[in-house]
Amino acid sequence: MSNVQSIPVTAIDGQPQTLKAYAGKVLLVVNVASKCGLTPQYEGLEKLYEAHRAQGLEVLGFPANNFKAQEPGTDEEIKAFCSLTYDVQFPLFSKISVAGDDKHPLYQALTQAIPAATGEGPWRERLTGKGIPVNPVPEVQWNFEKFLVSRTGEVVGRFAPDVAADDPRLLQAIEAQLAV
Repeated sequence: MSNVQSIPVTAIDGQPQTLKAYAGKVLLVVNVASKCGLTPQYEGLEKLYEAHRAQGLEVLGFPANNFKAQEPGTDEEIKAFCSLTYDVQFPLFSKISVAGDDKHPLYQALTQAIPAATGEGPWRERLTGKGIPVNPVPEVQWNFEKFLVSRTGEVVGRFAPDVAADDPRLLQAIEAQLAV
């Protein structure tokens, strides 16, 4: 298993940091986009964050423009959109690439740690049915894929883009990690 706490990231306000800032917390790392059919998942992710934040959950949003250019905005535009449209309070980070040759080291580690996502079959079929090229495993399939990271920084779960924040499979995995 891969520990992701030491990987450098940049907060959406431009401040460099690592995920060590969240040591001891359970993390749900999500690649997000503002112009995607799944964008309303921001609402569910915020509710999840508010419901479990006191127990140690952090939802971390990483905007990415890898899929049909569905995140074209600047960091400032993304931050404003998330705040004004969905009242997002969970931490957001600077836009990165989550797939392909320029994939950010965080996503290299996440996808290597758990190559296949829970619930990924139907999403892959949906993309294929619409004539959209599908990334091979272990690449991220689309916006709003979710990675669960333990309190010690180990990647312990991966969920397909259409596994919503209130999906029992995701909730059970999060609650199991929060109980540790």
